Amino acid sequence: MLPDIPLKRLDGREENIMDYAGKLLVAVNVASKCGFTSQYQELQSLYEEFRGNDFEILAFPCNQFGGQEPGSSEQIGQFCKTNYGVSFPIFKKVDVNGSNAHPLFNYLKAATPGILGTEAIKWNFTKFLIGRDGIPVNRFASATTPKSMRTDIQKLL
Repeated sequence: MLPDIPLKRLDGREENIMDYAGKLLVAVNVASKCGFTSQYQELQSLYEEFRGNDFEILAFPCNQFGGQEPGSSEQIGQFCKTNYGVSFPIFKKVDVNGSNAHPLFNYLKAATPGILGTEAIKWNFTKFLIGRDGIPVNRFASATTPKSMRTDIQKLL
């Protein structure tokens, strides 16, 4: 079951991760000026393909890796819409590591540790697949393309 964790969209609307209970989720930390930014395109394709099946992608801008997400909420939203046609939910900028890490990412990191059991997120576009039961299933590294997650998503749908 998903924990009680407040979320805030780019436009300031308040939500809770529990609002997505019963859905298959991909949570991803994103950045507009990263070498992996083009993954927005594949994320949007996955979203369009599976969104009618209780599937959501939740994007969380993060400026912790090389300062690659310096923009305001408005700038981030405009960039994603204009360049990649993003229509999945994008939330306010968060930290994913350290003492100010967002509680959602603390939950995801603890449930799906990385290589050698490390919890820290290494870079932008780390993707977490969360089952319909709210239990994180897998962590995918930045270099793992969203389209390569397709089989894992289909199995869980």
